[in-house]
Amino acid sequence: MMTLTLIGKPDCHLCAVASEVVDAVVAELPDAAAERIQIVEASIQDDPALYEQWWEKIPVVLIDGRLHAHWRVSPDRLREALEEAVGAEARADQKELR
Repeated sequence: MMTLTLIGKPDCHLCAVASEVVDAVVAELPDAAAERIQIVEASIQDDPALYEQWWEKIPVVLIDGRLHAHWRVSPDRLREALEEAVGAEARADQKELR
């Protein structure tokens, strides 16, 4: 399972837009791909370490802990990154089964 982390804070307009983009992109993926994605939302207000690292870049999207985007999230770029990550994970799972 891969993890998509959305880092933001309450009452942040760009964070709300980013959340909508994430939800829409994941909803458009085939069910088998979408089921491999765990979406985690984190607030910089709840975690001092996240605040220190990301406060001036929110919203931030991480894919498996690696920075994908900040400030604005492109649906096309996110879709491509998720399809690539899910595909790589599926191929790795198949290799393990052999």
